[in-house]
Amino acid sequence: MNQWTTLLAPYHITLADNQRAISAVPKADSPTRIVPLIHQRVISVLGPDAEKFLQGQLTCDMREVSKHGSRLGAHCTIKGSIIALYRLIAVDNGFLLRLNHEAFDLGLQTLKKYIMFSKAEAIDESENWLGFGLLGPGADALVEQLLEGNPLEVDCTVKTGNLIAVKVPVADSEPGNRYELWVPAEQAEGVLKKLTDRAPLGTTNDWLLTEIDAGIPEIDAKTQESYIPQMTNLQALKGVSFAKGCYTGQEIITRLQHRGKLNKPMYLLSADTQGLPSSGDAINTETKQNIGQVLSAARVNDHQVHLLAVITKSQADEHPLSLADGTALNLLELPYELDPELFVAKR
Repeated sequence: MNQWTTLLAPYHITLADNQRAISAVPKADSPTRIVPLIHQRVISVLGPDAEKFLQGQLTCDMREVSKHGSRLGAHCTIKGSIIALYRLIAVDNGFLLRLNHEAFDLGLQTLKKYIMFSKAEAIDESENWLGFGLLGPGADALVEQLLEGNPLEVDCTVKTGNLIAVKVPVADSEPGNRYELWVPAEQAEGVLKKLTDRAPLGTTNDWLLTEIDAGIPEIDAKTQESYIPQMTNLQALKGVSFAKGCYTGQEIITRLQHRGKLNKPMYLLSADTQGLPSSGDAINTETKQNIGQVLSAARVNDHQVHLLAVITKSQADEHPLSLADGTALNLLELPYELDPELFVAKR
C-alpha cells in the first residue's frame, strides 16, 4: 500500500480500516468518476512460456487474451472450484493478472506451484502497476486524453507507451462506458493529476456497484474454492473456453457444461437496508436456510444495496429470498442471458 498511500495523500480521501477501500472522497457533482483500484493487486506472468503455461491453468483461452488484449479468467482446483478470478491483460513478454487483494496470497502461491517447470515466472507486481477505474459519461474522453484512441469493444485494450486501457462490461442503465486504466507506478502521479483535472475521484463502492450491476463476480478469501465458474456466470462473460483443450479443473467444468445441470447460478439482487452484506453471508427462504451465499455487495444510496449471490435456482425461482437478518431480497435482471440448456439435465 505504500505506493497508494503516497499517491493519494494530497486528495483528502478517507480509507477504510483495512486500508484497501476508499470510503469517502470530497463531494462533487460530476457523474464521471476516477476510482483508484486499491482493492486489487497484480501478478505478472512473464517469459517465453507465459501463454502456454496460463493456457494450461486458466479457464479462458489465452490466445484470445493475446489477440484482443484482455479477458476474465479463473484459476481452479482440480475439482473445478475457483481459487482466483483474474482479469488477464496482455503485455510485452507475458500478461498481467489483476485480482481481489484478499485472493492474492493463495492465487500467487498456486501459480508458483505449477509454474516451476515452465520458462516463465509469476511475480507480485502490486507495487509496480497501479489501476484506475474510469466510469460515467466522460470516461471515453478521459481515456482519449491519455492514450491514442479508445478500445472499441469489451475486453479490448489500447496501449500508448506503458499505459494500458481496458474496456470492461457495463450495465445498460449506466451512463457511458467503463475502463480499467493500468499505469506503471512511476507514472501514476502524473496520470492521476491529468485525470483529476478533468473529473473527480470516486469511492471503491462507486466502482464495485458498477461491477455488480454489470454482473461481474468477485472472489475473495471467504469465497475461494467454493464455486465452479458456471456458478458465477463466468461463461457468459467469455471467461471460460470449452474448446481450447485441457486446463486445471477442465474435466469437471466441461462435464457440467455438456453433460450436467447447473443448480446454482449467480443472481443480481437488491435490498432495502442500511447495512451492507458481506461476502459469504447466507441467503435464506422462509422455510430453508443457507440456500445461497453473497459474493459481493455495494451501496446504491443510504437505503438500498445491490448484490451478487450464488443461489439454488429452484429456491430463487419459487420462494421469496432474504438475508440472514430477515431483510427481503428482490431479484433484478442480469445484463446478459444465461444459456437455458445449462439448467436442463443432459442424461
